[in-house]
Amino acid sequence: MNELDLLADADARARHFVAGCDSRRAFPAQAALDALSGFDEALPVGGRPEAETLALLDDLGSPAAVAGNGPRYFGFVVGASLPVAAAAERMVLAWDQSASTKTGGPGAAAIETVAARWLLDILDLPRQSGVGFGTSASACGLVCLTAARRTLLARQGWDFDRDGLSGAPAIRAVVSEKAHVTMIKALRVLGFGTGQLIVAPTDARGRIDPARLPMLDDRTILCLQAGEVNSGEFDPFDEIIPRARAAGSWVHVDGAFGLWARASRHARHLASRIEGADSWTVDGHKWLNTPYDCAMAICRDETALTGAMDSDASYSRAGPEAQKNRTLEFSRRARGVAIWAALRSLGRDGVAALVDRHCRQARRLAEGLSGAGYRVLNDVVLNQVLITTDDPERIALIQAAAAHSGQIWFGTTLWQGQPAARLSVCSWRTTDADIEAAIALLADLNRPQ
Repeated sequence: MNELDLLADADARARHFVAGCDSRRAFPAQAALDALSGFDEALPVGGRPEAETLALLDDLGSPAAVAGNGPRYFGFVVGASLPVAAAAERMVLAWDQSASTKTGGPGAAAIETVAARWLLDILDLPRQSGVGFGTSASACGLVCLTAARRTLLARQGWDFDRDGLSGAPAIRAVVSEKAHVTMIKALRVLGFGTGQLIVAPTDARGRIDPARLPMLDDRTILCLQAGEVNSGEFDPFDEIIPRARAAGSWVHVDGAFGLWARASRHARHLASRIEGADSWTVDGHKWLNTPYDCAMAICRDETALTGAMDSDASYSRAGPEAQKNRTLEFSRRARGVAIWAALRSLGRDGVAALVDRHCRQARRLAEGLSGAGYRVLNDVVLNQVLITTDDPERIALIQAAAAHSGQIWFGTTLWQGQPAARLSVCSWRTTDADIEAAIALLADLNRPQ
């Protein structure tokens, strides 16, 4: 099979898979999971035909895929891929550019420049900010925190690039009691031991309590949240950020999905004064519904970002605008193209409508589940619905039964030490009918046996 025929076969298989998104099981059947053993073969000596390899990938891999690209997948705050974003990714793969500099990918560099400008516009963040398109909020958070520490040390007269950390002034990291695990991971990678982190207590809704905020100074990185992963809550930025800036602290906001509230008409107030922070992270593959591997590191001080991430080499020189000088990756694909495609196709009104619809659907989901005997544990301020039953230990059985049905999927969690389930409304494919179907199924599963 020649190259074009192989690509055509892959395209036909992908089209067939996408055509079934609305009807596919939310979680694979056990038979499909068992069939994955078919991949467990010895490395071929002479190689196998390309068409056979592609067929195996589809025949075994596709049935075992969770329906994250479907309408009734309510797990992990991830959106389905918008058709235009997925199509743009196909073009990027076909171009096969090293989108690190204008030299490696002139078209990609031009598109990502526009995407960065549009991103700052729709999120209403300082327009002079630097934007790096990375793989995830985890990686982008690492970028922002690196820039934060380097900048705070420079203000203390310490040259981090030359002298490293040995003997450097101590930098403190203050994190929410409900900080996402990826924020803790990024700090660990940077050398902040978990025992060194200063934990800010939270209220019953998972927001940092300003009255109990630890001491801040000009050697402090303060990590805040826009969208707590269980409750969807936002730290009180309007109270905390001015205090942090007055103290000379660096404020970083983990806004993996919640930062998109800035693009909303009805949820924007939750992120009031967030523009006063120094850095932000946000995912595309969450609420903007782009494919995976797409997130943004945003720094108010562009030079802080490019100084921390500079990777110019004798054989590859570029200006600070080059993405290799804004992200962890040197060799990279143009992740910002999917952002550009989604924003251009949706427009300001389309993104606002998407966010507002999901917030409305989450409120309806909470209302319906409350009527079905569940206890809703959070104020549904965004797209997260946190539930339990009168017997919290039953929630795991209900989640397992829902997954077994194939109709919906959501995950379990712990909230304030108690077992709970978390449903995230985040897919552009999710209709009001899908929400009603989820309510009906969960109501049935909660009836006395």
